[in-house]
Amino acid sequence: MYKLALCSLLAGSAAAFAPSSQSARASTSLAASDVVKGPYDSELGAQAPLGFFDPFGMTAGQDKEKFEHLRWVELKHGRIAMLAVVGYLVTYAGVRFPGAEDIPSGFAAFSALPGQVVAQMGFTLFLMEAANSPTPGTYNNFEPEFMGDFRNGALDFGWDSKSDEWKKKKRAIELNNGRAAQMGILGIMVHEKLGNLDTILPFQN
Repeated sequence: MYKLALCSLLAGSAAAFAPSSQSARASTSLAASDVVKGPYDSELGAQAPLGFFDPFGMTAGQDKEKFEHLRWVELKHGRIAMLAVVGYLVTYAGVRFPGAEDIPSGFAAFSALPGQVVAQMGFTLFLMEAANSPTPGTYNNFEPEFMGDFRNGALDFGWDSKSDEWKKKKRAIELNNGRAAQMGILGIMVHEKLGNLDTILPFQN
């Protein structure tokens, strides 16, 4: 019964991401008539096939500052999810650091880790959260270009020399990859708990 209810829930969630009956456009951006009208319908991330997707109305009546905060949260979660998916797949395939060969993958790893390792992880996460801030500011004489710009004047890789159009495209790709990764890691965790992860990931070492 639990599995049936969970599958029904996931099916309903997936329906929200299904394209409409209208033919999909190849472009990564939607025409104005295809996007739900609102104060942020032209913001980065309002792109095919969903347009500006806010089913819970979290941005309704919110000012620009609140929207930027939500965008920062989305970027942060997306980046963490991308790392999580890669980390899960790598460890699931049997890759380990020296000395950690006996640590299982997935949820079982938490109970197998030594207490001092868990404490180190918790302390590291605490420091990272304490140093993290959703509010752009100057650091090392560096002014962030947009919400989520954490280069801090140390990382560039030619970013400043690129056109605005190129930058917007790359930022949109990051947003979409982060969104997909959030759905991906959730699906992986659900299937691990359902006990059929080997059906979708048949390469466990």
